Amino acid sequence: MKLLLTILMGIILSSCAANKQIEVYKGKAPYVEGTTTSDRLINLPDLDNQPIITIAVYRFTDQTGQRKPSTKFSQLSTAVTQGASIFVIDALKKVSGGDWFQVVEREGLDNLVKERQLIRSTRDLYDGEQQVGNILKPLLFAGLIIEGGIVGFDSNIQTGGQGARYLGIGISESYRVDQVTVAMRLVSVQTGEILLTTQVTKTIASHSKGGDVFTFVDMNTKAVELESGVAVNEPVTYAIRTAIEFAVLEIIHAGEQKQYWKFIQRKLSYFENRNRTTKCVDLHQTYLV
Repeated sequence: MKLLLTILMGIILSSCAANKQIEVYKGKAPYVEGTTTSDRLINLPDLDNQPIITIAVYRFTDQTGQRKPSTKFSQLSTAVTQGASIFVIDALKKVSGGDWFQVVEREGLDNLVKERQLIRSTRDLYDGEQQVGNILKPLLFAGLIIEGGIVGFDSNIQTGGQGARYLGIGISESYRVDQVTVAMRLVSVQTGEILLTTQVTKTIASHSKGGDVFTFVDMNTKAVELESGVAVNEPVTYAIRTAIEFAVLEIIHAGEQKQYWKFIQRKLSYFENRNRTTKCVDLHQTYLV
C-alpha cells in the first residue's frame, strides 16, 4: 500500500512539473518562426511619394567577446550568434512588405565581384563583351549604411527559486534571467554623418521546476526514488532577432521624426501608441514578448 502511495505521489509530481506537453525525443518538422516585431515591420505604412531607399548592411558583428557559460570546463563556442547581419537584412526587407528598403549585397561582396568577373571573361571569350544587351549592369550603390552589432551579453543578472520537502517528498522551482543588448546606427554615405542611433536591450528568461520522492518500503529495506522535472529556456538567437527588429523599428521612428522620410499616412497608430504605453507599461511586455 505504501509503495502504491509513493508511485501515485510520483505521478502527481510529474504532472505538476510539466505545465505543457514537450516532445523530448522527437523533433518538430522545419518551420518559419515569426515574432511580434516582425508583424509590426510588415504592417508599417508605405513611404509617402518617396523613392525606395537603397541601403547597405555590412557585418553586424558580435562585440561582446562572451563565451557560452559552463561550470565544468571552458568552451570555445560564443554565447551569441555570429550571423546577426542576416537578421538585420531580413528585418529591413520586411518593412512594409519590402516596399521601404532596397538592400544591396555587401557582406558577400567578394563572391559577387568574382562571379561578375567570371561572367565578363566568359562572355568576352565566346560572345564578345561589346554585343548589344550583353554588358552587365553596374552594381547599385547605397545612400545609407546600417552598422552596429551585439554590444552586450550579461548572464545571470537575476536568479532565484523556491522549494519544499516533507517526509521525503519535495518540489522545487528556479529561474534565471540573462540580458542581450544590440546597438544600431544609420550612416549617410554622402557625408559620413551618423544620422540615427539606437540601443535595444532584451531579457532572456529561463525557468525550471521539478519534484522528487524518496522513501523506504518493505520494512525499510528497499528504497524508492522518483524524479521529474522540466526546464524551458528562451533561445538566445530568438532574443537577438527580436532586439534587432525592434532596433529597426526605432530607427524608422526616429527618422520619421527628423523628417528623413514620412509615411503615406500621417496617422501613426503604432508609434503614437508606443509613446503613450511606454510611460505606464513595461517595454518588454509591450513589444518584445
